[in-house]
Amino acid sequence: MIDKNVVKKLVDEWLQDKEYFLVDIQISQDDRIVVEIDHADGVWIEDCAELSKYIEEHLDREEEDFELEVGSAGLGQPFKVEQQYLNNIGKEVEVLTAEGKKIQGVLKSVDGNDFVVTVNEKVKVEGKKRPVKMDVDHTFQMDNIKYTKYLISFK
Repeated sequence: MIDKNVVKKLVDEWLQDKEYFLVDIQISQDDRIVVEIDHADGVWIEDCAELSKYIEEHLDREEEDFELEVGSAGLGQPFKVEQQYLNNIGKEVEVLTAEGKKIQGVLKSVDGNDFVVTVNEKVKVEGKKRPVKMDVDHTFQMDNIKYTKYLISFK
């Protein structure tokens, strides 16, 4: 089986001095390698092809046969790395909490493992009969939720 660390090293070498970043590498038992990269402005197919060629040139098919797929982290797919959170600050996201509650709002900030989502929700204000709509910040930890993903809007 192909070593994931070898593939990661090759990807890191190719990424050096580029604005792309690694999202994920998966290698199945039958040596199917899937590499996901991303970029703040989107991923170009030519760059995926270039990375694929780079990896293929540095792995020996005589030693182990493999299938290789290089692509971008899909739009609407859950974020996997901090850089995806950073690239989506100011955009609408959906968070599925560990308890199974979906929260939709604007990704306000990211600080290490923590991130803040601003949600416009009804809040009971003292002295008022009815709840008032207000922006409320909710703080989450990346490793304590089920997912966060960019919310695609067709408005």
